[in-house]
Amino acid sequence: MTTAPTEAEWEALRVTAREAMSHAYAPYSGYPVGAAALVDDGRVVSGCNVENASFGLGLCAECGLVSELQATGGGRLTHFVCVDGRGECLVPCGRCRQLLYEFGGPELVLETPAGFLTLAEMLPQAFGPDHLSK
Repeated sequence: MTTAPTEAEWEALRVTAREAMSHAYAPYSGYPVGAAALVDDGRVVSGCNVENASFGLGLCAECGLVSELQATGGGRLTHFVCVDGRGECLVPCGRCRQLLYEFGGPELVLETPAGFLTLAEMLPQAFGPDHLSK
């Protein structure tokens, strides 16, 4: 997608993230999370968190989202939203910001409680694939 989403398209992303969140497996933390993103070819991908008894090995919603991105043809993420169990917007954790940087880059737009921000604003001086090719 080359243009910024309309408010209706952002709302559709929020609805998709909330739907994904409803499928989360969070029996240990009780903190379900869902995420949704637009892809540069117009697709929407989503994911939910999946915990397990070995707490640190759980998967964040962004992991599922990126897996769906790759499984359905790849591409670049352009716009992203993440919601908690109440359906309210939240920001990705540091690990997931790095994951989103890999698949969306610094220009990825995220909806946050503080408004719309690029990933470059949320993760300044990020380490990425270009550093490995130098």
